[in-house]
Amino acid sequence: MVYIASDTRYDKMQYNKCGESGLKLPGVSLGFWHNFGDISSFENMRNICFTAFDNGITHFDFANNYGPEYGAAERNGGRILHDYFKNYRDELIVSTKAGYDMWKGPYGNGGSRKYLLASLDQSLQRLQLDYVDIFYHHRPDPDTPLEETMGALATAVTSGKALYAGLSNYDGAAMKKAAAILRDLKIPFVINQNSYNIFNRGVERNGLLEEARNEKKGVICFSPLAQGLLTDRYLDGIPKDSRIAADPRFLRSDAVNEDYLKKARALNELAGERGQTLAEMALAWVLKDSTVTSVLVGASRPSQILDNIKALENTRFTAEELKKIDEISLGIVGK
Repeated sequence: MVYIASDTRYDKMQYNKCGESGLKLPGVSLGFWHNFGDISSFENMRNICFTAFDNGITHFDFANNYGPEYGAAERNGGRILHDYFKNYRDELIVSTKAGYDMWKGPYGNGGSRKYLLASLDQSLQRLQLDYVDIFYHHRPDPDTPLEETMGALATAVTSGKALYAGLSNYDGAAMKKAAAILRDLKIPFVINQNSYNIFNRGVERNGLLEEARNEKKGVICFSPLAQGLLTDRYLDGIPKDSRIAADPRFLRSDAVNEDYLKKARALNELAGERGQTLAEMALAWVLKDSTVTSVLVGASRPSQILDNIKALENTRFTAEELKKIDEISLGIVGK
């Protein structure tokens, strides 16, 4: 089959700059962490990508070890890109990462020059691309000098195998040091990828959001729905068809406890008052901060893409709403 993208794909999507750079990302980006491994239906993967791009989602985010098995998401994504998106490559932002465990032996994880550049070459082969738009170091590596890791990102860019450098899971202090090195090397470091949602405020406490503003870098947030906890999926407990028990990549069953149910139901009530679903409000809450460039969403079916995009219709919150969300998420509700 031949894929022809919708003529109206750019009509409704919101695009935000990555800090002070010229690069823009859609407010909602598609993550390939789940649902693009070898245990998933290729037809469904393909249709998720079609729906995403048809609705203005121009950013597809990978990592070397997304699967299962390791490399499977890049391999399946590469097949989709090659077979259906060749004519749209210049309209896409494709990102990938290296930093976590990927292959056996001493050179298969971390932040060494050896690992990062070898991993990027492998990723490009799986993705069937000449370059990625953003190449991230996936996690800080205390066993490798920061200068070596940033030097590897610099080589990725200067070699033409990546257009921009990114950092993932760095705190504010580490990001600031890395930014200084990359600035001296004249490398376009534009974005940080970190977990952030109503329940997980780590980037507020560790200085990442503050330093991203200071350094004028973008932030893209993964797990904005707390792996489903910020949806209506678990408001009545764990459904019988839930993947929690069957798939260890997903939530632990003990996450759905009485404390969670109390908080989630209170948040769901507030979302209803705003005319949103809990998921829409959770995504909108992350995007309320202008430092946040985009949220990464996963999808197990195309309709979820459309549901997530609806969050962009209302990302404004009153001071009272924000106060109430804080009170609920910090555990004050019911006390």
